[in-house]
Amino acid sequence: MRIRKRAWARPELETCAFYIDKPEENKGKWAKCFKNNAPIHMELGCGKGGFISKIALQNPDINYIAVDLIDAMLGLTKRKIEQNYKDAKRDIDNVLLARCDIERILNMMDESDVVDRIYINFCNPWPRGKHQKKRLTHTKQLEKYKIFLKEEGEIHFKTDDDGLFMSSIRYFEEAGYNIIWKTYDLHSENIENNIETEHEKMFSEQGIKIKALIAKLEKKYIDNIS
Repeated sequence: MRIRKRAWARPELETCAFYIDKPEENKGKWAKCFKNNAPIHMELGCGKGGFISKIALQNPDINYIAVDLIDAMLGLTKRKIEQNYKDAKRDIDNVLLARCDIERILNMMDESDVVDRIYINFCNPWPRGKHQKKRLTHTKQLEKYKIFLKEEGEIHFKTDDDGLFMSSIRYFEEAGYNIIWKTYDLHSENIENNIETEHEKMFSEQGIKIKALIAKLEKKYIDNIS
């Protein structure tokens, strides 16, 4: 997603207590960054923060790491988290923002960093053939997530893009993930507690059906990389 530069973003992030500018320094010890032993969920590509700012607030018994590379995105996410927690009169104690190129996610994560669930919401579809390996759901990326996704851990994926969705189904199968649920029209399912992202709302208003799936990593494939 293209976004205009926000001059205020970098200065605000540098003074933000829940922002990690050098996440590689926490590699292997992310659990210690939180003040409890709650499970960790991760959003890859947090965008403007509409999703993570809501789900983290709704689930105080889960720790969240939201990853993006662009300062403007992270700055907007920071502000949304701060506003939502302020409105709820809660301290920000279960969410961290990390600046990282997701293609190089293993720079900040290893097998000691056990993540129970990964969210990938409306990532860049990279439609051109030569760029498709950049997709966050591409087989080569899914192989990387295996390093830190726990046994039977899940990946929750949403997109508006038909081509990306169909290809992603194949990618998950190729990488040894079991697709336990999928839909080609999320909003027709009447899913309780569905958190609508900014993109989801925009595309839905345009009449575009939202595709979604949940994939689980099968134990036999974890054993193979151990």
